[in-house]
Amino acid sequence: MLFITNVSYNEEYAPQIRAIRDEVFIQEQGIDPTLEFDGCDANALHALITIDGEPVATGRLLADGHIGRIAVLAAYRGQGVGAQVVRSLIKEAELQGYPRVYLGAQIHAVDFYRKLGFVSFGDEFIEAGIPHLAMEKNLK
Repeated sequence: MLFITNVSYNEEYAPQIRAIRDEVFIQEQGIDPTLEFDGCDANALHALITIDGEPVATGRLLADGHIGRIAVLAAYRGQGVGAQVVRSLIKEAELQGYPRVYLGAQIHAVDFYRKLGFVSFGDEFIEAGIPHLAMEKNLK
C-alpha cells in the first residue's frame, strides 16, 4: 500500500529522507554529501512516500517555492511515484498561496517535469557537476 505525507525534517522522518537521498544522489549519482545535505532541510517541507511501510521516495519544498531533492529509489521508478511527490509539493505550495514553484531539473528529467506542467526558462547550467535546466510552474 502506498502512503504519501508531507512531513518536517525531524527525528522521526530525517533518517528515512536521508537514506533515500543518500542512495539516489550520493551513491548512484556521485554527488558530494556536503552539497546534497546543504543545511536547508530543517526549514523545508518534505514529501515522503512509503510503500508497504518502506520509505521509497522524497522531495522538498523551500519557503521561496523552490522544489528540489526529488528522489525515488531505483526499484520504484517508472511507476508514477516521483510524480506523486511533485504533485504533493505543488499542492502544499498552492495551499500556502505561492504564486509559482520552480526547480532545477537534471536534463534527463526535463520531460518528466514538462508533463507535470513545468516550463523551462534560462540557459542550461551545471549543479553538482550535472547539467540542469531551470523550470517553473505558475500556480495562479
